[in-house]
Amino acid sequence: MSAIIVQELLEKTKDFSLDETLVFLAEEFPGKVIFSTSFGQEDQVITDFIAKSNTDITVFTLDTGRLFQETYDVFHKTLKKYKRPIEVYFPEAAAVENLLKSKGPNSFYDSVENRKECCFIRKVVPLRKALSGNAVWITGLRAEQSENRQDLNLFEYDGNFEIIKFNPLLKWTLEEVETYLSENNVPQNALHKQGFVSIGCAPCTRAIFPGEDIRAGRWWWESSHKECGLHSAKKE
Repeated sequence: MSAIIVQELLEKTKDFSLDETLVFLAEEFPGKVIFSTSFGQEDQVITDFIAKSNTDITVFTLDTGRLFQETYDVFHKTLKKYKRPIEVYFPEAAAVENLLKSKGPNSFYDSVENRKECCFIRKVVPLRKALSGNAVWITGLRAEQSENRQDLNLFEYDGNFEIIKFNPLLKWTLEEVETYLSENNVPQNALHKQGFVSIGCAPCTRAIFPGEDIRAGRWWWESSHKECGLHSAKKE
């Protein structure tokens, strides 16, 4: 059934612009379309589109407790500019307390398994709570961000979270993203001007060097697939 719905959405929206698609989704799934923002460049583009669409699409963010101050700054500026609420989801306090008590505050540096455990507690569990009961999850994923994202589709079913994902910026280039932000005076994270392309938790993100992969600054101390579990391989 999910595959049929995805194909129908692809067909119905094939000639729509991004803003037309947002309006269509909000009407097709009233009160059940949700957008997750980390206040990065791609997400700020989508936030701007959603604000201009004047729909009831819910915008939310995950506060892991380890974010950069610059991320909180752009969060604040975004609220002031668009005057739309942004829901916030935190990790469960007991889970974080137990992790720090048993492994300390920086266990993620010790192994990929520890890092994924931290991501699961701080990001995956809160995300599952946020997505629960919704029909469509809008993301800021772009194909050129990593090899893992090259085979994504505009619409797809995410079996991990049992929800349809809409990836409106999938074919956008970084240059197109930056041009849109500049031309529309959209608030941006100050870290982008310091070489940060993909911005996550402060202990796990660094600026990238010229010629490095876009995701090189995330979990730079390990050689993994550079994903935290929010956008892992699809499960049908």
